[in-house]
Amino acid sequence: MKKLLLACATVLGASAAMAETQVDIGFLRVDVPQPAVLSNLDPIPEDEGLAGATLGLADNNTTGRFLGQTYTLIDQNVPVDGNVIAAAEQILAQTDLLVLDAPAEVLLQIADLPAAEGAMIFNAAAQDDALRSDQCRANLFHTIPSHAMRADAMMQFFLARRWDDIVMIAGTHPDDVEWAAALERSAKKFGLKIRARKDWAFDADMRRNASQEVPLFTQDFGEYDVVIVADETDDFARYIAYNTWLPRPIAGSEGLRPRTWAPVVEQWGAVQLQSRFNDQSARDMRPRDYAAWAAVRAIGEAVTRTNQGDADTLRAFMLSDDFELAGFRGRPLTWRDWNGQLRQTIPLVTERAVVANAPLPGFLHQHNELDTLGIDRPESACTAFN
Repeated sequence: MKKLLLACATVLGASAAMAETQVDIGFLRVDVPQPAVLSNLDPIPEDEGLAGATLGLADNNTTGRFLGQTYTLIDQNVPVDGNVIAAAEQILAQTDLLVLDAPAEVLLQIADLPAAEGAMIFNAAAQDDALRSDQCRANLFHTIPSHAMRADAMMQFFLARRWDDIVMIAGTHPDDVEWAAALERSAKKFGLKIRARKDWAFDADMRRNASQEVPLFTQDFGEYDVVIVADETDDFARYIAYNTWLPRPIAGSEGLRPRTWAPVVEQWGAVQLQSRFNDQSARDMRPRDYAAWAAVRAIGEAVTRTNQGDADTLRAFMLSDDFELAGFRGRPLTWRDWNGQLRQTIPLVTERAVVANAPLPGFLHQHNELDTLGIDRPESACTAFN
């Protein structure tokens, strides 16, 4: 009887200790001016990113309920021209775990704050390659794939299909320029070449003129296998498809697209995640939603395994070989310990189907095939993680 009472007391004591694990996670979204585009058929949801973090929080609390762990979300939205630094400092005064939906320059400003020293900041929106290379920070982790990861997924597909005669149409917005540059670097990396490039500078209404203007615009490309469209602002790419001078595949920002996440991803239990997100938010999960969900879930997984909620402990565990996140992507998700990027597969999708999942078969790596996508250790100029 005494042994039974002692065992019960031990269990109750352990439960009481676990109940003390309170994890507060900050979520900060920074609004930026949206460029004018030709079509408004695909408006950006007001809760993009936050909806993914909210679902991740619910998942964490489902598991945490049995382990004595409680998770809360401290969310703020900073409007255009709002005081980003004040909002970030306010959240960092309450928690050292922060998920950011913000452009690269804002990420760096926040990561460099004295209040952010020792914190873990998760980038769920900015795809800039520099953030994973010479502009990296030791407290900055990335759940959104980089431009390089998405570009490498595309080039692996082209190489596998022997589409080696490539041309490109690129927009002039800074996001378009950076995406186009990543595609050019990736083509070189895989021994391909983008033979010709034209910049899209039309100011006419393509909803009426695409069938006349686009054939003339693409006529002097000559013969080619595929045309890449670099249009990260979703301005003109939809008007390129079916209007080129030659009937050829379209890829990049239209047609075959390398995505972080898409509604057509169904394997590996993804339908279950898609359904739960739709039940919560009454819409499809978007890439920034998935990145925010993955950030919150990575925190939850690390807390579950360590039973600790401080940034130092979680950071050490996440960068170790013991960390894995089940992310509905066919392979466990882990962190690159040289630049804080979350390894993940990249689905290549159309509007109605997954065409391929990168890395493609045959693209090998001495350590992890997922490192064939994006900035590998020898290529990285990041020294902060050393």
